[in-house]
Amino acid sequence: MHKENVKSPWLWVPSLYFAQAIPYVVVMSLSVIMYKDMGVSNSDIAFYTSLLYLPWVIKPLWSPIVDMFGTKRRWTVLLQLAVAASLVAVGLALHLPNFFVASLAVMWLMAFSSATHDISADGFYMLGLRQQQQAAFVGVRSTFYRLATLAGQGPLVVLAGYLATQLGDVNQAWSIVFFVLAVLFFAAFLWHGMILPKPDSDHKVKGTSNPLRDFFVTFALFFRKRDIWLILGFILTFRLGEAQLLKLVAPFLKDPLVKGGLGLTTEQYGIAYGTIGIAFLTLGGLAGGYLISRLGLKRCLWLMVFAVHLPDLVFVYLSQAQPTSFAVVCASLAIEQFGYGFGFTAMLLYMIMVCEGEHKTAHYAICTGLMALGMMVPGMWSGDLQEYLGYKHFFIWACLSTIPAFIMAALVKIDPEFGKK
Repeated sequence: MHKENVKSPWLWVPSLYFAQAIPYVVVMSLSVIMYKDMGVSNSDIAFYTSLLYLPWVIKPLWSPIVDMFGTKRRWTVLLQLAVAASLVAVGLALHLPNFFVASLAVMWLMAFSSATHDISADGFYMLGLRQQQQAAFVGVRSTFYRLATLAGQGPLVVLAGYLATQLGDVNQAWSIVFFVLAVLFFAAFLWHGMILPKPDSDHKVKGTSNPLRDFFVTFALFFRKRDIWLILGFILTFRLGEAQLLKLVAPFLKDPLVKGGLGLTTEQYGIAYGTIGIAFLTLGGLAGGYLISRLGLKRCLWLMVFAVHLPDLVFVYLSQAQPTSFAVVCASLAIEQFGYGFGFTAMLLYMIMVCEGEHKTAHYAICTGLMALGMMVPGMWSGDLQEYLGYKHFFIWACLSTIPAFIMAALVKIDPEFGKK
């Protein structure tokens, strides 16, 4: 056994999932705030940034390639370098006259690199840790993923707002933010190149002399899993309400009161949603991981399904009352985000459970791709729907959209012992 195998997971699990989150947060969340600042319409923001989910949706199509060629460690490190380069490219693209098209094009490349990085990093997580460690560290990986979300939507958004005020140039302000992110990600590339362990199990999956056949066999084995229709239904519907709500949170918080929003500045958004909200999201993720490790996923499922969906009612209240108290807005977002962080842990463990077996890397990628599909399609129409319904009725609809997740939770089957220490 290699001596690197004894490296503590604390040296690499937190930083690996912090790095995994950065490009996803940039593409899915930071871009929404940035384009809102630059005057892009809610409809265009929701549609085009939702399309950026596509690489995460179709990543199962190339996930077997990660299994078949090279190690997960090598894939992970090299893709982090690719993401760092794409962050620099986005920062440069924001200075072009057609910045919207140019930056979206670069973000497509970043999204493909990030989606492939997710495949290799998640596969490495399952190879580098024993099953008991996987359950114990799921809260840790979720926490540091959320901390990256906090950094991406909190301090960096505040920085963008501050720079825009000081420089008088929104594009220049956001360009600097992307350069800061590029430096951060390059540091992650250097760190993981040195510190990631080299487990003996991290090797290409042995197949036949026909790689194309191996490719299709990998997919076939996933869709032959027992109760596959329940698996698909649970994954696709778990985030149906959130998929529509998520794209309109930033526009709602930043739009003026006369348009049905709350009128927050960019800096206030960074504090309320990107810092306080994400901090409570992180606490929820830690609590969820701990509870599952003590009781198992099956006993925690219903509590977590309620926790992840019921707090969406917070946005119904905010859109109806339009409170002007910043403290009330922050407290409301803290409640909603804690519930989501606590409940989403169940989905992470469920996908790990479903993917046990030789092709766990590719099968986990299929699961996350399906989850991304469940986010992309509803998100694409959410902007038009919000503009038609208005914020008040739109958030009511988003809450009603969580009903299928409750139905699937009643049907899904889970090993009573899975997730316990």
